[in-house]
Amino acid sequence: MTQIMIIDDSPTDAHRLQQILQKNGYQTLTAANGDEGIEYARREKPDLILMDVVMPGLNGFQATRELTSDPETASIPVIIVTRKDQKVDRVWGLRQGAREYLTKPVNEADLMDRINAALAS
Repeated sequence: MTQIMIIDDSPTDAHRLQQILQKNGYQTLTAANGDEGIEYARREKPDLILMDVVMPGLNGFQATRELTSDPETASIPVIIVTRKDQKVDRVWGLRQGAREYLTKPVNEADLMDRINAALAS
């Protein structure tokens, strides 16, 4: 079964993403911050990661850069899902190695389209 990790410090946002993913047949893992997410990703090797940006400690941009530049986790697609909706944030997130950049609240159909496209590539 395809496993997707959600890295988000907001229990509400993480729960909402979890509900969407489970409803669509995905298994989920959650991490509450960037450091924990990197550790879990190295250990669990999820098929895809949904990454928030604003988190305590390592932020989502830093965690994305670390995951996508590490040969051990570089093949795991990262989709940034955040409330930061400035063009500069989007450009920076994609520059860190993210495959996609979505803003919250996410549209379920759009999220699933992006996830399916990232998993297929």
